[in-house]
Amino acid sequence: MILVTGAAGFIGSNFLHYIHKKTDDEIVIVDNLTYASDIKFIDKLIDNKRVKFIEIDIADEQAVDELFVSYKPNIVFHFAAESHVDNSIRNYRPFIQANILGTINLLNASRDVVDKFHHISTDEVFGSLEYDDPNIFTEETLYNPRNPYSASKAASDYFVKAWHNTYGVPYLITNCSNNYGPRQHPEKLIPLTITNAINDRMTYMHGGGDQIRDWLYVKDHCEAIWMLYEQGIMNDTFNIGGSCEKKNIDVVKDILDILGKSHDLIGVTADRPGHDKRYAMDHSKLTNAIGWKPGDKWLENINSTIQWYLSRYYTTINVPL
Repeated sequence: MILVTGAAGFIGSNFLHYIHKKTDDEIVIVDNLTYASDIKFIDKLIDNKRVKFIEIDIADEQAVDELFVSYKPNIVFHFAAESHVDNSIRNYRPFIQANILGTINLLNASRDVVDKFHHISTDEVFGSLEYDDPNIFTEETLYNPRNPYSASKAASDYFVKAWHNTYGVPYLITNCSNNYGPRQHPEKLIPLTITNAINDRMTYMHGGGDQIRDWLYVKDHCEAIWMLYEQGIMNDTFNIGGSCEKKNIDVVKDILDILGKSHDLIGVTADRPGHDKRYAMDHSKLTNAIGWKPGDKWLENINSTIQWYLSRYYTTINVPL
């Protein structure tokens, strides 16, 4: 029995679509259907036989305990999280509830039940690189979270290791770089830019948009997670990077170019507090362990992402690469 948390959210829903074609195992999916998730992302996969959906809040310890008693999952893929930095700056409490307490509840329920608890985390736990720093993030990089979101994810990573060391919960932690692709909430940069551009609205860049992010296509991310599962890797940590560093301003320009929109739709606003300059991930440990590499198809993938938003919210059009 496979348990997937956050399965109606961005990465979780893409992972569910990916593994639905890869396994005949029974799958239990849980989500509390907050603003950033959508049951429509996965409703066609739910048959209440092989794939079951349970609406619970993982911060509810009793509900989590009852879930594990009822279904006894042997593998947990834990995607559920509050993930928007700006929201964490305005109100950190939901991030403590979901990312820390929710993870602890799942870990505690996993004791003596699961064969592996795979915790999906972020590169933001490592803090910020300088723009010209030659030493990018590795699995040995010390944690240095710089905002409430990344602090909550760093804490959850530590609790996963603590539950392994104290209670013997078998685990895997993967820290991924910035994901993009279908089914992402429009609060994030790429879908926000797409929806703004389609409606001829401005996209405002924090501090001018010179910040650099390592972009990872969500389907490449799902492939890496599943390969780790198939090869039985556990009790370790891995970075999952996209080998695709780009300035935020250049990401926005690429989207506008594909949609045939003017760069005049780019505006500048004050930088947000604690804004990290650059993320870059070394995925060589993962590549050496399982042979996975990210795809090198930025324009193709960003075009596919644009087409998904057009087909879901607007009339599909053909846009050139």
